[in-house]
Amino acid sequence: MSSQVSWPVKSRELHNHHFDSTIWNDFQFRDDDVIVATYGKSGTTWTQQIVTQLLFGGDPDVAVAEISPWLDLRVPPKAVKLPEVEAQTHRRVLKTHLPVDALVYSSRAKYIYIGRDGRDVIWSMYNHHANANQDWYNALNDSPGRVGPPIVPPPANIRQYWRDWMDQDGHPFWPYWESVRSWWQFRALPNLLMVHFNDLKRDLPGQMRRIAGFLDVSIDESRWNDTVEHCTFDWMKKNAAKSAPLGGVFWDGGAEVFINKGTNGRWTDTLTAAEVAEYEARAQRELGPACAHWLATGERES
Repeated sequence: MSSQVSWPVKSRELHNHHFDSTIWNDFQFRDDDVIVATYGKSGTTWTQQIVTQLLFGGDPDVAVAEISPWLDLRVPPKAVKLPEVEAQTHRRVLKTHLPVDALVYSSRAKYIYIGRDGRDVIWSMYNHHANANQDWYNALNDSPGRVGPPIVPPPANIRQYWRDWMDQDGHPFWPYWESVRSWWQFRALPNLLMVHFNDLKRDLPGQMRRIAGFLDVSIDESRWNDTVEHCTFDWMKKNAAKSAPLGGVFWDGGAEVFINKGTNGRWTDTLTAAEVAEYEARAQRELGPACAHWLATGERES
């Protein structure tokens, strides 16, 4: 790729109950690495499934949770995780929830960033958080290396969860606006593909072909229908143990809770018109009109 490209430079570390961004400092890139980047609950596992299905020719037995780790999750620690990733001999697919300036961005890899309206993110995150069991809290809070306060159970009322998330920018997980803003800033990079959750729902086969083209993956047309089927929410929910971390042991109800609904707009029956307007005005301030429009709709200006 051109030496004239202005590549992102890591400028900080991010630590909390989930993150240890320092792992990227020691990670050794390969020329064909794929990095799936999102704010949480924005279509991460869905995109990992799409990428691995494309790479493995529609194999229904590919266990995404095993072969595509969340690199900057601090559990297990990097001393354990890095050798496991280095030992992989297939084309690697790695997950991150970091903003661009907190990871090492390599010209050798290809990056896919998935955007989703923050209101839909919150409703999905609440389901994820409210169904987490004690093993999940123990892993995040009691494993060595946690920086900052522990994560605690969410309030019973999702309206309060919404309020806390808005007032404290992503509380109790991590900042939302800077994640979207940081990746949008570099959307013109030759090795970054911006994908939107709405487009995956609207035209899954078309978006899968777009991703395959970006990754230089040849499609086996004789396996195409099966490959697409394995990336539908219905199929993924029925086979959720392949996608959810540790087969879903961290959630009451198991892996099918982790692969939840994949639906948008659940907030429309809860938020008032004033709250909707508040969110939309905030998005404009934080992101600017073009990015805010893309985040809400998936539509980009020509």
